[in-house]
Amino acid sequence: MASAPGFTAQPAVINGASGILADVFGEPGRHARSAVGVAALPLGAPVEIELIVATR
Repeated sequence: MASAPGFTAQPAVINGASGILADVFGEPGRHARSAVGVAALPLGAPVEIELIVATR
């Protein structure tokens, strides 16, 4: 997540992505995550979310 110096609420912002995964996938959507702030992301993106998904 692109963040200003001193901003420490990255986990609260990323809760939105976690909520969407839980809504879409239910119990199988439960996951581990990290939320990290950086000065800038490629192409000026405000947030980057990376998933590794296994399907059957």
